[in-house]
Amino acid sequence: MKIAIDAQGLTSGHAVRGIGVYLRELLNANFVLGYHNVKILENGYQGLTEKFDVVHFTSFNPFRISVPDTKPVGTKFVLTIYDLIPLIYPKHYPSGIKGWLNWEKNKNLIKKNVDGILTISETSKKDICRFMKIDPKKVFVTYLAARPIFKKLDIEDRKSEMIKRYHVPDFFVLYVGDINYNKNIPNLVEACKIARTPLVIAGKQAAEIEYMNLNHPELKHLRKIDWTTVVRPGYVPDEDLVTLYNMANCFIQPSLYEGFGLPSLEAYACETPIVATKTQALTEILGDEFEYVDPNDPKSIAKGILKPNINKRLPRLYSWEVTAKETMQVYKTI
Repeated sequence: MKIAIDAQGLTSGHAVRGIGVYLRELLNANFVLGYHNVKILENGYQGLTEKFDVVHFTSFNPFRISVPDTKPVGTKFVLTIYDLIPLIYPKHYPSGIKGWLNWEKNKNLIKKNVDGILTISETSKKDICRFMKIDPKKVFVTYLAARPIFKKLDIEDRKSEMIKRYHVPDFFVLYVGDINYNKNIPNLVEACKIARTPLVIAGKQAAEIEYMNLNHPELKHLRKIDWTTVVRPGYVPDEDLVTLYNMANCFIQPSLYEGFGLPSLEAYACETPIVATKTQALTEILGDEFEYVDPNDPKSIAKGILKPNINKRLPRLYSWEVTAKETMQVYKTI
């Protein structure tokens, strides 16, 4: 089989976010497993004349056209849809007229040209089938995984350096990621105040609050937050992020809704105690042994911070090699 993977996410703003992680690890695992007949399309698929058996599109936005209008004879299209959170919270992710028209076109193009859809959880699969009226047999779940860099470390010789570099305290709650509406940042900040525990938010967006237009519908949930007690170091490279995970008193995933929740697996790999909210994807990924908190109740989140989950078992093995094998199986069977 000749396979092409659209890898524009490696050179865009997604490079340091979930899409970039997905692409890099999927491609690395393909190479390790010996799947060498895979071409990386760094500049996209449109206008390409080379013939492929399968073309895998890895970036999807419901409000932007995400697949081509036409498909060559004998070529199959695969599309990864991570989640449809903008459709679950439309007031906070407004599409506008153009975006709504693109969404309608996307649905038609996917039904017409896409032979198989990959997604990252059963939760997202249900959303895809519900919002897009897609046959469940056409949607395949391939879970994500923590990268090998995330592991338990002896950090005593690095703590003072990290405290100096990122201005973090000795004792803190760690959150890693964006500050979109579904991430539930206002309740997280309030919960840390109730628990009297310093909060560190690692991620580019939080560090740029002062420069954002908080009247925008996607940001207005952040307007009333008091950031004075929150440490916001900005983007943290993986080699330092793994140390922050190991330093943290606990990691928290406070989301109202997730398509997956990859930082929870990164924290788990570092043996960091975890606080997670009772949402569909997080309970699916972390399993029944965890005690979950109410995302809508800061007092419940605060109780979790004071008594996080330690040494719980996950419901399955998460591995990029497994993800790559299952992805390749989809290529072969659609």
